[in-house]
Amino acid sequence: MHINMGKNLGKRIVIIVSLSLALVIAAGGFYSYKIYSKMFFPNVSLGDKEHAYIYIPTGSTYAAVISIIEESGYVTSIESFKWAASRMGYPYSVKSGRYKLANGTNNKDLVSILRAGLQTPVRVTFTGFRTPQQLAQLIANQIEVDSTEIANAFTDNEIPSQYGFNQQTFIAMFIPNTYEFFWNTNAKGFFDRMKREYENFWTDEKEQKAQDIGLSRVKVSTLASIVEEETIKADERQRVAGVYINRLKRGIPLQADPTIKYAMGNFTIRRILTKHLSIDSPYNTYKYRGLPPGPINSPSISSINAVLNYESHKYLYFCAKPDYSGYHAFAKTLSEHNKNAREYQRFLNKERIYR
Repeated sequence: MHINMGKNLGKRIVIIVSLSLALVIAAGGFYSYKIYSKMFFPNVSLGDKEHAYIYIPTGSTYAAVISIIEESGYVTSIESFKWAASRMGYPYSVKSGRYKLANGTNNKDLVSILRAGLQTPVRVTFTGFRTPQQLAQLIANQIEVDSTEIANAFTDNEIPSQYGFNQQTFIAMFIPNTYEFFWNTNAKGFFDRMKREYENFWTDEKEQKAQDIGLSRVKVSTLASIVEEETIKADERQRVAGVYINRLKRGIPLQADPTIKYAMGNFTIRRILTKHLSIDSPYNTYKYRGLPPGPINSPSISSINAVLNYESHKYLYFCAKPDYSGYHAFAKTLSEHNKNAREYQRFLNKERIYR
């Protein structure tokens, strides 16, 4: 009888221990499953979109990042994200930038991207600007940089000189094109990159062509800026450039109307009148021989190449054709030019364009 009781007790102990172990294992499995699900289950939902972006400004705190993510609506469970972020040390490793989110991304991958600062670059395009303020706004609309900081650099004596320019020529450093930047690039980073791109643009071949013409890089850009304003027709730019090269070689004033508009600070003027030609400005190419102190805009690559590969001819004058075509009538003599100019003036009068 004592033996049977001992056996029964032993069985009960084994059962109790087994059940306890099973419960421990089950609890551990459940806990492991919860951890796994918080880390590896999809937590980014973008609806019909394959990807989206979040922007974390420079100087953001962890709390600010959480607010940005919550407001985006892209993360399904903000609590599970915060749990994963805390365990992966992200609250102490916040990095600013533009981050691409893919539909179905889990917390581990999302936190890893943010913690490592794995940004997706921004394709930044700037073309067709005349003033530093316009450039600054174009750039600030695409990356985080402060537009005021960019614009103010052009009125600063020190910053342009750091890159080998002055206030009048600094605009030549910014070759219009499309570039990739990280969204959180600051003004200095932007300027440094543009200087590198400027040096890359001026290849040995381009340098040699400029030397053959007798112009420095900046003077090529200055002349190209005038060509850019004179004609919207890319297939005419080399011929227009040739006219100005001829005038420079002969010491004839350029008499470029766009430089008058620049000196007046008004590019909306459609008709340059005699009274406009008296403005006292180093940019007045009717009054002063040679090129103005610097570019009057940021010339396109097309216009720079037009100067470097100018058309060789004997034209000294050109005037807009009276047909709204955008093309010009070219002349070798003043009498020819005056005839073309009179036709164009009659056209302007007929169209009631007086200023």
